[in-house]
Formats: sequence, C-alpha cells, structure tokens
Amino acid sequence: MSEPHLPPGVTAIVPDTNCAVRQAVRADLLSVYRIEQASFAQPWNLEAFEQFLGEPTFLVGERSGTIVGYIVADITPNHGQAIGHIKDFAVHPDHRGERIGSTILQRALSDLGLRGAATVKLEVRRSNTSAINCYRSHGFVYHQTIPRYYHDGEDALIMIREMVP
Repeated sequence: MSEPHLPPGVTAIVPDTNCAVRQAVRADLLSVYRIEQASFAQPWNLEAFEQFLGEPTFLVGERSGTIVGYIVADITPNHGQAIGHIKDFAVHPDHRGERIGSTILQRALSDLGLRGAATVKLEVRRSNTSAINCYRSHGFVYHQTIPRYYHDGEDALIMIREMVP
C-alpha cells in the first residue's frame, strides 16, 4: 500500500539510498536505454524495453527526478509453478555502490513473490563478481553454468532463489 505523501506509483523511498522505486513508464525508456548502453557490451535495443512496458516488474529507481537504475523481470508458468525471471538489471555507473541496485532488486523480488513466483532465476556473467555478490546477498545460489552464453564467448552462471511462501 502506498503512503499518501508519495508520488503515484511509488511504494517506498528507501531512506539510506533516497531512491524511489516505481513501475517504468514510456517516458523512462530513454534513460533506461542510456543506462543499458553504459552498462553492457551487448546492450538491449530500445524496442526490447518497449515490449516490457506495463509489466509490473519493469521497475526503475529514481533519485531527485533522475532514473539511476532499472530491472526487467517477469513470470512464466512452468508445470504448475510460476517462475520469476530477472531478464535485465543495471544501475548507472555513477551510482553503483550506493545500494540502489539492492533496493531495486529487493522490490522486484517482493513483487515477484506477491505475484506467485515460487522460484526466481537469472543469468549473470561469470566475471561479474559484484553482481554475483549482490545476488548472493539476496538469497540467490549457483545452479548451473551455460558455456559461451554471451556473444564474446563468456559463460553465464544461472542463479536461482527459492521464494518463501
């Protein structure tokens, strides 16, 4: 439930990060895309983000009116159990290390759980130790390796988190 003094769509402003987390809207796409380009060697194109508009777990982190991070996640039914999938997640390079990513990730996990996800999975580059450590701190564990998953030949680690009912 939103607090009455918060902007529409914002459910919390986390005090130690001063970061508001809310569902992404069309006006956020250019900022999200710029963060994507600054973060990844193989960035998604703008149209990839457009297809997730309206998805309850396409979230942005906003500080002082500026988008500083985002997450794209969804749910897929799988043999009677919903599986959450974190598809894309980044924080602007100038704001890393400020717990913004942790704040956005926690909100996404909460929302996925409320929507019925029994498990959440993600793929992460083997070399991305800061992301791996963040995921571990949120209860993700290593599941398997996909060799040469990325265009440059790097392996992906599949990490999963069982959601508490």
